[in-house]
Amino acid sequence: MSTVVIQLSPKELQKLVQSYQADQAPNKDSNKTHFFRVKGTAVSTYKSGKVMFQGPQAQSLADQWTQTAPTTKGKTATRIDNSLVTIGTDEVGNGSYFGGLAVVASLVSPHHHHRLKELGVNDSKKLTDAKIRQIAPILQAEIEHQALLLSPQKYNEIIPSRYNAVSVKVALHNQAIFLLLQKVETPQQIIIDAFTNHTTYQNYLEKETNHFANPIQLIEKAEAQCLAVAVSSIIARFLFLEQLDALSQSVGENLPSGAGPLADKVGALLLKKSGLESLRQTAKLHFKNTQKAEKLRKNL
Repeated sequence: MSTVVIQLSPKELQKLVQSYQADQAPNKDSNKTHFFRVKGTAVSTYKSGKVMFQGPQAQSLADQWTQTAPTTKGKTATRIDNSLVTIGTDEVGNGSYFGGLAVVASLVSPHHHHRLKELGVNDSKKLTDAKIRQIAPILQAEIEHQALLLSPQKYNEIIPSRYNAVSVKVALHNQAIFLLLQKVETPQQIIIDAFTNHTTYQNYLEKETNHFANPIQLIEKAEAQCLAVAVSSIIARFLFLEQLDALSQSVGENLPSGAGPLADKVGALLLKKSGLESLRQTAKLHFKNTQKAEKLRKNL
């Protein structure tokens, strides 16, 4: 079943409700303000302005209301309201050859905002690793969150046999949100830092076991706009750095973050010392760095 979620302004939402008035259906979900059955497709509206379309005409119906909304590369229009109780998710490690993949979902309410700004919470890409190591433990203690940390070994077991680089992130983001929803108040919005478009996300999501009814938004660079996503990005970066430190100690080499020439050189050293198994335990084997490291090893 196709699912599409859009965000509308109060004026646009009012127009939609008026347009579908004749299609209104019984609504037993208190989280929904209206529920309609339109052309065999379920249409649910929420106080936050989100509208969820589920059914065969989901995309075409959603397109009728988003033609004038600004979008970027097919991602959901950027309309984040930080005054709402929000779950935000982000991942770290996707672009690094060494280390695994950390995904975190965090719940942030308006009453957290002053404290977060006091701590200097911002997009983790704009913070030094030293700052992240300083404030991440505080955030872990004070903010409800769910962290998932995939080791390089596990990553290599499931890619490409069961997942690819995109579908594994869909699975982890979905699972982190699903688990967090089991222990927190119902959020008014769920924001995912976009790593793919909504259609691709939903297609991969259909293959997952755990699902939840809350609508989501995929928004590019959300960590710079949404405090909940910023918190998740900081905690995820911290977990990734800690994992990288532990892996470095286990192999006796300083494993760098990223996928540049230094990663190739360190990969070549590990291959010479311990063979491919050392990379299987510390790196993402499907990266091109593996082939580059093998070539460099011949000259060592």
